Amino acid sequence: MSVTKALPHDAARLHVTGAARYVDDIPVPADCLHLAFGLAPIAAGRITTLDLAPVRDAPGVALVLEAADLDRPADCSPSAHDEPLLSGHSIHYLGQPVFLVAATSHLAARKAARRAVIETQKRDAVLSVDDALGVNARFEDGPRIWEKGDAGEAIDAAPHVVTGAIDVGGQEHFYLEGQCALALPQEGGDMVVHASTQHPTEIQHKVADALGLPMHAVRVETRRMGGGFGGKESQGNALAIACAIVAAKTGRPAKMRYDRDDDMTITGKRHDIRIEYSAGFDEEGRLLGVEFVHLMRCGWAQDLSLPVADRAMLHADNAYHLPSARIESHRLKTNTQSATAFRGFGGPQGMMGIERVMDHAAHVLGLDPLEIRRRNYYAEADDSAAAHGAEGTASRLSGKVKPPGGPDPDSGAAAAPAGSEPVKDAADNPHVDLASRGAQGTVPEGRAPEGTHAAQTTPYGMAVEDFVLGTMTGRLAESCDYAARRAAIAEWNAQSEVLKRGLALTPVKFGISFTLTHLNQAGALVHVYQDGSLVLNHGGTEMGQGLFQKVAQVTAEVFGLDTGAVKITATDTGKVPNTSATAASSGSDLNGMAAKTAALTIRDRMADFLAAEHQARAAEVRFDGGMVTVAGSEMPFAEAVKRCYEGRVSLSSTGFYKTPKLQWDRIKGQGRPFFYFAHGAACSEVVIDTLTGEHRILRTDILHDCGRSLNPALDRGQIEGGFVQGAGWLTSEELVWDDDGRLTTHAPATYKIPACSDRPDIFNVELWQEDNREETIYRSKAVGEPPFMLGMSVFFALSDAIAACGPGYPMLDAPATPEEVLRAIGRARG
Repeated sequence: MSVTKALPHDAARLHVTGAARYVDDIPVPADCLHLAFGLAPIAAGRITTLDLAPVRDAPGVALVLEAADLDRPADCSPSAHDEPLLSGHSIHYLGQPVFLVAATSHLAARKAARRAVIETQKRDAVLSVDDALGVNARFEDGPRIWEKGDAGEAIDAAPHVVTGAIDVGGQEHFYLEGQCALALPQEGGDMVVHASTQHPTEIQHKVADALGLPMHAVRVETRRMGGGFGGKESQGNALAIACAIVAAKTGRPAKMRYDRDDDMTITGKRHDIRIEYSAGFDEEGRLLGVEFVHLMRCGWAQDLSLPVADRAMLHADNAYHLPSARIESHRLKTNTQSATAFRGFGGPQGMMGIERVMDHAAHVLGLDPLEIRRRNYYAEADDSAAAHGAEGTASRLSGKVKPPGGPDPDSGAAAAPAGSEPVKDAADNPHVDLASRGAQGTVPEGRAPEGTHAAQTTPYGMAVEDFVLGTMTGRLAESCDYAARRAAIAEWNAQSEVLKRGLALTPVKFGISFTLTHLNQAGALVHVYQDGSLVLNHGGTEMGQGLFQKVAQVTAEVFGLDTGAVKITATDTGKVPNTSATAASSGSDLNGMAAKTAALTIRDRMADFLAAEHQARAAEVRFDGGMVTVAGSEMPFAEAVKRCYEGRVSLSSTGFYKTPKLQWDRIKGQGRPFFYFAHGAACSEVVIDTLTGEHRILRTDILHDCGRSLNPALDRGQIEGGFVQGAGWLTSEELVWDDDGRLTTHAPATYKIPACSDRPDIFNVELWQEDNREETIYRSKAVGEPPFMLGMSVFFALSDAIAACGPGYPMLDAPATPEEVLRAIGRARG
């Protein structure tokens, strides 16, 4: 079989040798022009004087354009048509493109852009969510509110109530390859654009609109990106449009790439958010009602903020059944970069709210945080099937499974001595470990809570029918020795004054599908040549995640071939039209199905012809191991193809797929926006220095739900990378704007992404490979975004460590930088 094999990335050798070609590597004609933007020096106000004469006189400059020089409006927005290519006289954020320079070299264009004379009239900038609320600056008339039951009444009647707020910062994408585009003018005014983009069709549409051309006159090609993470879903529009306009005006090729400083200054980030919460619990820690208020900073233009904020609301439950809930979302407009798509697309922000509620409630109630999480899980869909699944998974885990309660010899953490006394007084140590409580009241592994049914519903009315986290959590807690390690950490913290350890096991339930329903479609094109070789093209884009390899494996599987028989070609709007962005973790689901449909069409044609030749039935024709068998006769696949070609059988086909079962009304907040849920759980152990706030991740254990993995090697890489990126978001990646609206963390020197040394010293990743209950491509599950949220385990382990410093709840904010850790320690100590 080609699918389920742990095969390397199709371009792995090219990546490590430096031979992989990106947009900036494409040879350009000698007369190519290179572009740069001139940027606004203020966050809000008007330009009173714009003198571009010094720019035009600079060496190598061929063309300078401001907004008034454009023949027609050039809009970069993916949504509300509120994002002009060049600002005109009104300035909305510091770093907004004001004018465009085309010169004979990249350096000449950048130098020239800095010679402009810009005089401005500043006005007070709206920079924070508090500023925006004060002037009612927002992207919708009022807050979006979704409700289930009467949360206020449930909270008022609850025996225990927790209230608070958490600030969660944004995040820079920091893709290795910056934004880049190249436009090549063609005869008749047509345009070919090479773009580093996750959404070639949107580039095609935006370029055609800016040039006043039909979409068929613009062809966009993307072979690969050096990382995207959502930052190339809409943020590449400006570069492609600028290049196309210059190419059309001059008849010369035009190329543009941002240097890292410009990239970070101009482009959007992950939306930061403040979540205010109030939640009521019963004596056993079961949630009765919860209210959330999301204050999301969206930046100066709408971009994708509405669906991002929607998804934050959609994931406000994470893995927990909320009997009554009220979720209120404010989409606030500020004079900062337009926040945009980022891995998880608002889901991580939404999950942070409910995870904080669970952690806060555990502290108040004196329960182990894992215990209270498990008590509030959704019910397993099928108790007996879940239990059976746990057994099946145990035998398929690639790593050793430690005996229950057994120490991990590599953990670096002391195991609890046999027969040791458990912590008896919850008041002395509110984080009582599971072992000390005998897990009383905990939902047994793989079982639904008493009195529940299999199809509990989310706050937006979708039945949760495929929940497996009860079983998965039990399996992970056992394999990582959670109970014994928690006891050992409690003993450590009682004896250590300066260094404190923390432990947290957090779940992820992530919905898979675009919430804009019509985007859940994909096309593919497959050719079989007469020598038996195949060419594959589809609408997905490759950004390092291995999508091309997975879809090639699917195509090869249909014909019973090795993946090497399939040639993967660049994503091209001239081959597969009307593509959706490679986003929402749906790349393999959508494009794999489309490619399989195309391949099956060709295979069925071949089977019909070969069966007729041998007076057999088409159903009896077999494609396997590079051979084709019919009526007892076996031939190589290439020979079978040659015979079909000579028999005038069409060996080319398109394929199309649309995700079934979706129905969603975002205004009402009701329906089924997702085809299925992907699950995961991570347990992280950390240590903090209470004198400096410095912290380290000592160990992380992950069990992640991939369905029947198409490629376990690629999925494992996505899980590891996603976790580290998520941990970086919540610990070290801090975006700082000054009082003038200037992004001060605009380079690697001031913005800290995780380094190799920041990964856990012990890092165990296992795959939960039970078939997806929905009919996805070979019953696999998406694995692009869900692992990102596993990084929450690090944040709540830090909170756990800080809680050992005093009786108060730490109220830790993200990112948990050393400074923020010290502030939280102060809050814990009171």
